[in-house]
Amino acid sequence: MSAALDIKNDMTYQREIQVQTTGHKEMHDLTGEVARIVSESGVRTGVAHVFNVGSTAAIGTIEFELGLQEDLPDVLDKLLPPSREYGHEQAWHDGNGHSHLQATLLGPSLTVPIKDCKLLLGTWQQIFHLECDVKPRRRKIAITVMGDP
Repeated sequence: MSAALDIKNDMTYQREIQVQTTGHKEMHDLTGEVARIVSESGVRTGVAHVFNVGSTAAIGTIEFELGLQEDLPDVLDKLLPPSREYGHEQAWHDGNGHSHLQATLLGPSLTVPIKDCKLLLGTWQQIFHLECDVKPRRRKIAITVMGDP
């Protein structure tokens, strides 16, 4: 992952990270990178907003362990399986109609409270990025930290 400075002022700090994915079902743990950005921001109390730029990947929290890294994408494939019957497939024939629907179901972003310059997460709660698209992608993820220094 790489990071580039975008915006910094007294109340808002924004960084962008990039994640290279191999395709459908791949998950990345973003917790350490987001925590580092929160620390750099100087915000003591506030929120960190994590946003995937794109319509076929999702952001959320989970206990980031191997079993759940398999379970979550598998459940999504059962709920919204690959199919040529989706309207998106009828229009574009690109094989990723289910990818758009899975990403929409989970959502592109997450907001986490900040307390004492740290993410307010549970012991077994990590921030993840899930690739829902059928091919490898280089993803941009915007992290915006807002609050009181």
